[in-house]
Amino acid sequence: MKLAVNIDHVATIREARGEIEPDPVTASAICELAGAEGIVCHLREDRRHINDRDVRLLRETVKTKFDLEMAATDEMAKIASEILPDLVTIVPENRVELTTEGGLNILSIQSKLTDIISQMKEKEILVSLFVDPNPEVIDLALEVGADIIEIHTGKYANSVDEKSQIKELGKIASVSRMAAEMGLIVTAGHGLNYYNIHPFLNIPEIREVSIGHAIISRAVFTGLQKAVEDMIKIINKF
Repeated sequence: MKLAVNIDHVATIREARGEIEPDPVTASAICELAGAEGIVCHLREDRRHINDRDVRLLRETVKTKFDLEMAATDEMAKIASEILPDLVTIVPENRVELTTEGGLNILSIQSKLTDIISQMKEKEILVSLFVDPNPEVIDLALEVGADIIEIHTGKYANSVDEKSQIKELGKIASVSRMAAEMGLIVTAGHGLNYYNIHPFLNIPEIREVSIGHAIISRAVFTGLQKAVEDMIKIINKF
């Protein structure tokens, strides 16, 4: 299992004061030096944290894999076509939400997704869809041409009791297995931290986890390099 670090919340801290630091581009370099195998950022429509300058510089400096999270809009498709990230992850976006609240409703925007994914394929950009752990999304993801599904783990992470958590974990494991058998690459993310990540080590189909908030939060106390190294030790089982 690989670790991709989402650096959005470094930019959130910067924007809280409207100044120039901390710089998410610098943070991405530290994460890579610590062993992260991918850098993730979400360029939102309202630019609440990551901005266009960040995305341009990240594309120039990231040495591992640069994953641009974005909504399924013409504006974002144009930016991705110009910036050329290694991967785009298409996510639902709601201006009033604090963070992404669930997976894509693929069926409701199927035509739009097919068009955007076609544009990305022309630029040789891989496409991931951020989805809930529902078996129905697998066929839909394949129909629109996605390469990867990133399973939304928020409901698992927010479960208030062990029974609910086990139920959600079962859904994630089942969909991961089905998707891998159908030829999709499977990743996971949202709400994962240093404690609830452990069961995912027993789901071999999940090739990568995307973690941001937990790592940036720990970095306040330990420093960013150690926060990344601590998570890598967990997912590498040593």
